[in-house]
Amino acid sequence: MPTRRDLLLAGIGVSALASAGRVPAIIDTHIHLWDTTRPDGVSWPPKTDTLLYRPVLPNEYISLVRPLGVTGAVIIEASSSLEDNQWILDLIKDKPFFAGYVGHLDPGTDGFRRDLARFAKNRFFRGIRVGGDDLVKGVPQRAFLEDLKRLADAGLMMDALGDARMIVPLNIIAEKIPNLRLAIDHMPVEPPGWKPDAMRELASHRQVYCKVSTVLRRINGMISDDVSLYKASLDELWDIFGPDRVMFGSNWPVSLNLAPYATVFNVVKQYVTARGSADAEKYFSKNSKACYKWIERS
Repeated sequence: MPTRRDLLLAGIGVSALASAGRVPAIIDTHIHLWDTTRPDGVSWPPKTDTLLYRPVLPNEYISLVRPLGVTGAVIIEASSSLEDNQWILDLIKDKPFFAGYVGHLDPGTDGFRRDLARFAKNRFFRGIRVGGDDLVKGVPQRAFLEDLKRLADAGLMMDALGDARMIVPLNIIAEKIPNLRLAIDHMPVEPPGWKPDAMRELASHRQVYCKVSTVLRRINGMISDDVSLYKASLDELWDIFGPDRVMFGSNWPVSLNLAPYATVFNVVKQYVTARGSADAEKYFSKNSKACYKWIERS
């Protein structure tokens, strides 16, 4: 649970953002949910992961983040099972805290068009996540690009997860399908091996967004909550993508491998609040709304 210090920091941040007399939305664009007790189990995390292999369900997340001022979340797939898409959508349909879900479908396969038509009918299905290896292998294939065009034409987006090899195929996708919104996961630490010049070229496409969802890192074997240690890497992202295409994500519960949620949240809150209320509101809400078209619920 958040400590008193965490709550005080969060309160200061919310107050700074509320200059217009209201507390704006704070949307976490990257969390995962799963239930290891389901009859078929889960494909990830493995049973050997003693930190993550347990049920991770909506009420735990909501009770954890509400005291910090977080007002909603977008769930990102953690399973390659087609029916796990439906499981998540059913899980959140009566939980207004959740603003959307980015699922798993396989572009370039025979069933993609059918599966897309099925899930696109659900307004909480906001897009799909595609891994770097699949991007590298898929982009040379006409069927793969045609399916991504179908995704874009349905008003949906794509998250990308992988190493620096995916930057070239993402550039091709951005050029060939300019109406497909793209989000690069887990910056600034990932994608492993990324170079500023290559990322700047990708960011020149205005539909490409940066998800700031892995900021903390081990320094001399320790995880620090000193925001000054992360300022240079965060400044670089703002310089490359600009204030209109960076957005908050926690990567909870995977982030627990580094620090409690409150620490992950408060480091970026301190950084972005110092940039001013306009940038902070973009980072915590407006930019992710533009990228995901997430659903506002009362």
